[in-house]
Amino acid sequence: MKIGDKIPEQLGTDTHGKPVTASEYAGRRLAIYFYPKDSTPGCTAEACSLRDGYAELRRAGFEIIGVSKDSQESHGRFAQKYSLPFRLVADTDTALNQAFGVWQLKKMAGREYMGTVRTTFLTDTEGVITHIITKVNTKDAARQILDIIAEK
Repeated sequence: MKIGDKIPEQLGTDTHGKPVTASEYAGRRLAIYFYPKDSTPGCTAEACSLRDGYAELRRAGFEIIGVSKDSQESHGRFAQKYSLPFRLVADTDTALNQAFGVWQLKKMAGREYMGTVRTTFLTDTEGVITHIITKVNTKDAARQILDIIAEK
């Protein structure tokens, strides 16, 4: 997906097994962040930054949705352990990762594998992508989003 594209209607399933759709967020801006794995240092830092900045992000008109290929159960434990106030989508088949173009070939320690490239997509109130953050500051992800939208 690129700037100007409308996000898909079906975003997946949350930690409670409920479908997550774009239309339920009509009239609100979204920050959809894709991350590699629950409870890893970078992903935890990013989630906690978004948790800590959640009230300010909501005042700015944003709802947050986190997406990884982890299971609903894993997301549930992660959300509970860190008191995450936003929804996490279990994209176990990587369909949403692929639709957004973040499921890519990665290299680490001399091996290649398919994985999620940490990326945040910001939308307008109509679900159209306005910004794509590819160099996510995991320790200050909320401030990074707020700074980007303040530049408009």
